[in-house]
Amino acid sequence: MDLDYGPEYDVFRKQVRAFIEAHSHLAPPSADRAARPSSKAVEWQKLLIEHGYAARTIPQEYGGYGAEPDILQSRIIAEEFARARVAGGLANQGISMFVPTLLELGTEEQKRRWIEPTLKGDIVWCQGYSEPGAGSDLANLKTSAHIENGEFVINGQKIWTSTAKQADMIFCLVRTEPDAPKHGGISYLIFSMGTPGIEVRPLKTMTGHAEFNETFFTDVRVPMHHIVGQRGQGWFVANATLGHERGMLGDPDALENRLQALIALMQEERLGQGRAIDNPVLRDRLVALQAEVAAMKYNGMRILSNSLRGEPGGMAKLIVKLQSCELAHQISALAIDAMGELGILYHHSPRERDGGAWQWSYMFQLGLIIGGGTAQIQKNIIAERGLEMPREPNPADMARQKQGAD
Repeated sequence: MDLDYGPEYDVFRKQVRAFIEAHSHLAPPSADRAARPSSKAVEWQKLLIEHGYAARTIPQEYGGYGAEPDILQSRIIAEEFARARVAGGLANQGISMFVPTLLELGTEEQKRRWIEPTLKGDIVWCQGYSEPGAGSDLANLKTSAHIENGEFVINGQKIWTSTAKQADMIFCLVRTEPDAPKHGGISYLIFSMGTPGIEVRPLKTMTGHAEFNETFFTDVRVPMHHIVGQRGQGWFVANATLGHERGMLGDPDALENRLQALIALMQEERLGQGRAIDNPVLRDRLVALQAEVAAMKYNGMRILSNSLRGEPGGMAKLIVKLQSCELAHQISALAIDAMGELGILYHHSPRERDGGAWQWSYMFQLGLIIGGGTAQIQKNIIAERGLEMPREPNPADMARQKQGAD
């Protein structure tokens, strides 16, 4: 692998560093977990788009910067923002999942209407996929829509609807062809969360927050042109969106940012008479995580290269979401251990670190790993193909390491 970017990219890297140095004071906190972006995050997003550091390759007519795809420039931007520990552009269900789906499969009118305000953080989206009886077997969904007076009329229920309470819009799977095979009778609709007949009930998780929601639809009327793709082709559109979701949840740059934050924490926190980073057991775990994050980073570059060549990602793409969620969970676990007894503090304790962000992430990432059974399904597929997944640190091994160090 040739990692020498070349002189023209060295110049570009200097430009990115100069921008960050001049504007980083305007960036929102990287740990901002708000479902709806703050005004500071929205203004930062618009500034990044203006200079080509967010929505870089999205055409200008849709609100993007309009640059030609360049995998190395994109890589440099990500590297420099991670190195500086400065928040990059917004990443959410609308920007990271719905916008690329529209670019691929939406009508020209849909692209012009929805992409720009979504990119700029003015519209927040939620995803209406899972149902009480349709999680891993999503095609078993029962939420239905029939046509009445030129509109879709939706009835049914969704569950685990992230950000539904704060969202302006939803992209939603409904069954419009009841007599078709289950994968062939689904349509992909978009509509306002303010439409009459929608009820949202928050679901509090083990993080102590209501990241998820139940969403109920009773005679919700949606214009027929608010469909992406054709009737009965929603399964194809939905899978395009899920492909982009894997990319969002498996972002190696986000992992690298988390790793840098962990290193800073371990340099500051003290355990006993020394810093956490000087503890040999914790340091060994940190080095192992550094190697895993580096592997994810270069796997991401391989996937991007394949995409630019029009080639499928294959197994390299399949493992991204699972591996990234597990790594994020392990990074948070090490951060909590590095805090010692303070690591158990959470939920507005006066001595908690970083507003409890590490504890929140530890629990939230665990939910992503086990959610819907997808983690075990992917592990089974990977095992069948003769690949190995990294394992969690073994407490017995850690104790033996510590004894040896002592």
